Amino acid sequence: MGLIDEIKTLIYEKRDLYQNLSEKVWDFAELHFGEQKSSELLSIALEEEGFTVERGVAGLKTGFIGSYGEGKPVIAFLGEFDALAGLSQKRDKTVHDPIVPNGNGHGCGHNLLGVGSLAAAFAAKEYLVKHQLKGTVRFYGCPAEESGNGKAYMAREGCFSDVDAAFSWHPDSKNAVQHLSSNAVIEARFTFKGVSAHAAALPELGRSALDALELMNVGVNYLREHMADKARVHYAVTNTGGVSPNVVQAIAEERFLVRSPKPNEVKELFKRVVNVAKGAALMTDTEMSYEIEGGCCNLIPNKALHQVMTGFMEEIGYPEPSEKDLAFIKDIYASLGDNEKNFAKKFLPPEQRGTIDEKPIADWVLPCPDQDTFMEGSTDVSDVSWNVPTAQCFTSTWAFATVPHTWQVVAQGTQDFALNAALYAGEAMACTALKALEDPELLAEATREFKERLDGETYKCLIPPEVTPPVY
Repeated sequence: MGLIDEIKTLIYEKRDLYQNLSEKVWDFAELHFGEQKSSELLSIALEEEGFTVERGVAGLKTGFIGSYGEGKPVIAFLGEFDALAGLSQKRDKTVHDPIVPNGNGHGCGHNLLGVGSLAAAFAAKEYLVKHQLKGTVRFYGCPAEESGNGKAYMAREGCFSDVDAAFSWHPDSKNAVQHLSSNAVIEARFTFKGVSAHAAALPELGRSALDALELMNVGVNYLREHMADKARVHYAVTNTGGVSPNVVQAIAEERFLVRSPKPNEVKELFKRVVNVAKGAALMTDTEMSYEIEGGCCNLIPNKALHQVMTGFMEEIGYPEPSEKDLAFIKDIYASLGDNEKNFAKKFLPPEQRGTIDEKPIADWVLPCPDQDTFMEGSTDVSDVSWNVPTAQCFTSTWAFATVPHTWQVVAQGTQDFALNAALYAGEAMACTALKALEDPELLAEATREFKERLDGETYKCLIPPEVTPPVY
């Protein structure tokens, strides 16, 4: 039996376990840094499989590492399990129908992400045992990807210092390796404090924190004209200081995400945002403070690993959806707007554009790009990729043109085709990792490329050392 067949068999044998775990994490739908039930569920699953589990790593209450084996090479699989606020949705429904209005939901598919990576780790471990191979398999339980950057805390504390290669994936509406870079990001909360007063009787005695906040936003809007094309700055107001218009608001708060393609660039852009905030405080005679709450570097891809991973994805093949699955996929596709569909179709291979409406699921594998592509968003996998050669893939867990962070993603999160796509990712990751473990030349090539891409730079976490993970 070849590597692919063996890994597929090992993963399929435990399909019921993976379905049970994925659906439980879907039900828990816990937010960043508060994933107590999800993290414990996966930790227990690791222990029952013979892994040694270290909980609470890097000061993360819901972070953990499961290890099996000994010695080198060390291969790591990265799992996530945090949900999103406001995306509650009933399973098996193809119209928007929340379980709890404004409740949480897995709008990015992380219930599948964690379990797909877990399947890869379990299969790799069984392969090592059967073939009596030396090496260590690790599963990293990584909280707070959506907000908070849990992997950055892990990287800052040296959790990946002895890893030889790391592997991850993400739910999507395509099958492809993630051969791309991304924006680095700094997350920060800005607070303005003023003096309250009666807005009609004694406005001259008031100093409006809300005015300062609004002026900061105006200043940042003007700043956008004078920053790099790929940079991004966005915000959410979290505290307006009250709801009474006849009171001068004495406090106001907002959160900012500042993004740019390189760590040094995002630090410079963040300084400019801070200066805008200082100017707003000066104009309103208020006080301003800020606190960095998270951050991550840009992603460092690895073509040596991605080419091998693409080959395995092509050879394994995307699992064919059942007729029941396809009917559900078509209903989800019908719920999407023309803007979403037309935008997604622009990126389709020409041969797929005429048939996608009939079968709205990407069942083909895109080739590994010759050149790196770019993602304007950010991911804390980036901080892992600054420490160790890292490979990732996407698989089609969603109907074509599904937009991340929507109820449609939540609705698809417990479907059979979505789980099969997650296990397909697990098969590709496990095969690539074991190929690297058994082939010293591949691992050496990946390491050489990793060092060349860093070009002498060393990892510096964008989260200051005095900032610790919150505990919920």
